[in-house]
Amino acid sequence: MSMLSRGKAAHDLFVYGSLQEPEVVNALLNRVPDHVSAVLSGFHRFRLKGRVYPTILPDGTGEVTGKVLKGITDDELKMLDEFEDVEYDREAVEVVLTDTSEKLQVETYVWKNKDDPDLYGEWDFEEWKRHDKEGFVTATKKFLEDRRLPEAKTRIDTFKTFFKQDSENGKPLGS
Repeated sequence: MSMLSRGKAAHDLFVYGSLQEPEVVNALLNRVPDHVSAVLSGFHRFRLKGRVYPTILPDGTGEVTGKVLKGITDDELKMLDEFEDVEYDREAVEVVLTDTSEKLQVETYVWKNKDDPDLYGEWDFEEWKRHDKEGFVTATKKFLEDRRLPEAKTRIDTFKTFFKQDSENGKPLGS
């Protein structure tokens, strides 16, 4: 945790997937926190079969590039926990800031199921921006709308429905 912000603890959070995208963060938090580029050593960023977002797991040798979102409030962290849902655990890690080589203690989301058969390859942020960002931002907004309803869906259920592939063109339904 870093400084106090308006009486609430402020957290620093390493993000490595869709949360690097300001549009996604803004949709979730109604702001884009200050952020810096960073590297997390000893982890690998995986693709997940049938999903448009990545995950990380410790591998001892890899490096994952991403950003540290600075000054996340307790309420914002609660929102991000809800968004990341039950598939991830939030864990303390140490990253190195790209610009200054400073080491920083932060939290990040790590995949719970280390033996998940859907893990493969390396997820690429630039490819995601070209192919999946627009649909992901729309699905994120749908998740936020749906969570206000009494029968609110989890983020997992919202995204499964939204990104159900049309076998004709491989695009998410509704695109």
